[in-house]
Amino acid sequence: MDQNKHNDEEVELEEFHAGTGNLMDSRTSHLDDLLNQKLEEAFHKQTSKVRLYNIAKIASEHTPIDLAYAASRLPPNVRHVLYENLPDFQAQITFIINTDSNTRSAIFRQLTDEEIKGVIQKMPLDEAVWVLDDLPGRRYRRVLDLIDIKKANYIRELQKHDRYSAGRLMTNEFFAFTTDITIGEAAGYIRDNPGVDLTRRIFVLNQAGELQGYVPGRNLIINPPELPLRQVMKPIIHKVTPDTSRDEVVDLVERYKIPALPVIDEDNFLVGVVTYETVVEAIEDLADETIARMAGTTEDVGGNEPTFKRFLYRAPWLLVTLCGGLVSAASMSLFGRLEGHLLGFVVFFVPLITGMSGNVGIQCSTVLVRSMAIGTLSAGSRNKAVSKEMMIGTMTGIVFGILCGTVIYFLNTFGVQQLGSDPLEIGVIVSFGLFGACLWSSFLGVFFPFFFARLSVDPAVASGPIVTALNDVLSMIMYFLISIAIHSLFFA
Repeated sequence: MDQNKHNDEEVELEEFHAGTGNLMDSRTSHLDDLLNQKLEEAFHKQTSKVRLYNIAKIASEHTPIDLAYAASRLPPNVRHVLYENLPDFQAQITFIINTDSNTRSAIFRQLTDEEIKGVIQKMPLDEAVWVLDDLPGRRYRRVLDLIDIKKANYIRELQKHDRYSAGRLMTNEFFAFTTDITIGEAAGYIRDNPGVDLTRRIFVLNQAGELQGYVPGRNLIINPPELPLRQVMKPIIHKVTPDTSRDEVVDLVERYKIPALPVIDEDNFLVGVVTYETVVEAIEDLADETIARMAGTTEDVGGNEPTFKRFLYRAPWLLVTLCGGLVSAASMSLFGRLEGHLLGFVVFFVPLITGMSGNVGIQCSTVLVRSMAIGTLSAGSRNKAVSKEMMIGTMTGIVFGILCGTVIYFLNTFGVQQLGSDPLEIGVIVSFGLFGACLWSSFLGVFFPFFFARLSVDPAVASGPIVTALNDVLSMIMYFLISIAIHSLFFA
């Protein structure tokens, strides 16, 4: 029966996929669309009996993880119906863990404190901490008072740490044994505790409980069972404290491919472990946050928030851009004292200058922000990176300045473009103006990421609309100043 359902789903996915071939046509995206279509049809049934039967049928045919993603597209007031029709309690826990914050909040509003307590009680501790963040403060305290005292105390300890630290990413579900324990004894204990699945690294402690090393899970299979762990353990090279930042944890795990990063206290006691899966989730969150800041918004780009709420997240950034445009207009009016023929063609090329310089600045800042994000830009390599970006900006200004000036000269010489001025003057001014604007925008593109990093602000803001608007204004002013200088020196 289950195999038939699986085969039917495969056929549906293949049919859904037929005739498409763009970047949005991933298998999971088609599954989300197909599942969302089924749910919408189920919720539009005329009678509640038929509606619930269809929803329960869909819930039994799909994994709770796929349903968790699909739920975020449903209206908030019906998401709890899907949750309540999941086949069993374990499926509900998996659903809650994998769905988004808005869906969890919508479901929790329909559940009693006792029901939430039951879900949290059966959930892994590290997941429980993040799930409880979606509860209002008063209700969070009520639910915490209901659950097991030991688990509640551990959750409170984790909540004390910064949201973006190793202390919030770690879990207390790991295996650790003293050095004199044999492989056979360790393997037996692991078999007796199937609920803890962290077996890629077995940590080794001394008699005082201090962290000494680790044993890869594979060594439990290939070595004799009577061998003590101390003879097969490897040294711990990388470890962090609970206060270590999320960015540093991600950098360590990503660079050295650490499947389980130990978290120790000041006495070298093992207090938790950050798993590779947790770091992958953190990387996704970091990517979403970085993309949002580069786009000029504070919204959750991976979520499904209401349209008006998304507008409110974006509006303040765009308001600054609007102000930048007004400043540009005011700046242009200040240069109205230019000679009539000069003003006519100088203003004509403002969109070209701001567009070109803006893209040069964004390219420069984006490359630096990316290097900062993945940890390849260090204090020692900073000067080299800055020099390289400035050289690229200079080269861009020279090459495109000469190219643009030459094209404009010939267009005006042969009458294709008629601006009523000396073609040579137009070509030279635009050429030098574009060069100056590109050089200036390269400097801004280099300066702003380091400036924001020094202020402990995400450097990704350097690629956002605020800095882009400032870059346009300053590049335009630079262009006007160069135009006045060249005209006064050579063509007056």
